[in-house]
Amino acid sequence: MNDTRLAEAIHTQAQPVLGASSDYDLLIKSIGDAQVVLLGEASHGTHEFYRERARITRRLIEECGFGAVAVEADWPDAYRVNRYVRGQTDGGGAQAALEDFQRFPRWMWRNEDVEHFIDWLRGFNATHTDRPGVGFYGLDLYSLHRSLEEVVRYLDGVDPEAARRARDRFACFEHFGEDPQNYGYATSTGMAEPCEDAVVTTLIELQRREDELTAAGGALAEDEHFFAEQNARLARNAERYYRSMFRGRQSSWNLRDTHMMETLEALREHLGGARVVVWAHNSHLGDARATQMGRAGELNLGQLVRERYGDAARLVGFSTFEGTVTAANDWDEPARLRRVRPGLEGSYEWLFHQAGAGDFWLDLRRDNEAVAGLHRSRLQRAIGVVYRPETERYSHYFETTLPQQFDLMLHFDRTSAVVPLDRDPGYSEAELPDTYPSGI
Repeated sequence: MNDTRLAEAIHTQAQPVLGASSDYDLLIKSIGDAQVVLLGEASHGTHEFYRERARITRRLIEECGFGAVAVEADWPDAYRVNRYVRGQTDGGGAQAALEDFQRFPRWMWRNEDVEHFIDWLRGFNATHTDRPGVGFYGLDLYSLHRSLEEVVRYLDGVDPEAARRARDRFACFEHFGEDPQNYGYATSTGMAEPCEDAVVTTLIELQRREDELTAAGGALAEDEHFFAEQNARLARNAERYYRSMFRGRQSSWNLRDTHMMETLEALREHLGGARVVVWAHNSHLGDARATQMGRAGELNLGQLVRERYGDAARLVGFSTFEGTVTAANDWDEPARLRRVRPGLEGSYEWLFHQAGAGDFWLDLRRDNEAVAGLHRSRLQRAIGVVYRPETERYSHYFETTLPQQFDLMLHFDRTSAVVPLDRDPGYSEAELPDTYPSGI
């Protein structure tokens, strides 16, 4: 089937997204009894992706009883939000609840769309006291030092002697400063001994003593112990992750996404099997086996969830053809308002634009001409926190087979940048004109 005919078939099957309450009626119905719903994004800085994930998530919580939102964020940073949305703090507002997101990229979670969503979630929990509070949790593992501190803080409150032992063990990390990459480099090159025993021993001790440490405290004590135990699990996996960084991308990527899956499973167990919505980038949530990543030996959370849950999981991807995005020019640089170039000819983004259906979603599990045509491998764009339009083909596109990668696909033809709560000077400076050679 040529691209013109395929674009026409997509137009016929497209379910329009017009901003109406009924936009996702069939999508919600298609989720059925799924226990885990993964909602992706094609960039970490696009307003429409955050807004529409929030719209879908609200319906999953209200109508389907989903009990948690788990996001591509560090566990301790997100847990402050969790306490806020569940009414366990005195308030201070959503911006204060998001205050712990200070590590690059701050805008990924400190933005207006997330602020509005967690305010809604706090209000929902306050008015639905007949059901367990819906929580907000982080799945990622970058917060090595912060998690070590949180483990000690918890132990200070329940067993000061155990806290002293943990401090003594964790002193191993003090030689490397605040940047865990220094630790990873020194230990992976043999310049220093790893601190693996320190984090493994502490995690085992917390797990072994759970009943003892929570015996008199009820549900809140169980929550606090779970928070500490997850920080200890994160520290164990982060220690491995930072050592693996200097052995190649495949090893560190796989460790990171395996940690996300471990966290998701531990969270569901802690919450009594609650149904969970996950927010993360397409590259984490689309089944890696259907992508160039998988062929290179990488796995991801989407693959692991499918392998574990089968039809009880739904993988939902997002795409855009053009617009603006909040992104940095390079890692650890300030956020900038960037122009997103039109999708490359032949890519999925370009094909969806050619369909002329505007904003829409597709059910990729259907047996129809559109889905059949999408089984041909094509380029798909992925913008993270860094956007390099001058090398876009090589920096931001990879091969995928869409119907094997996702169950559902949402396309927003022209999108706008997410609005950070903390805009650096020069955020809205004019972009270079879009005159780059088409072959780049």
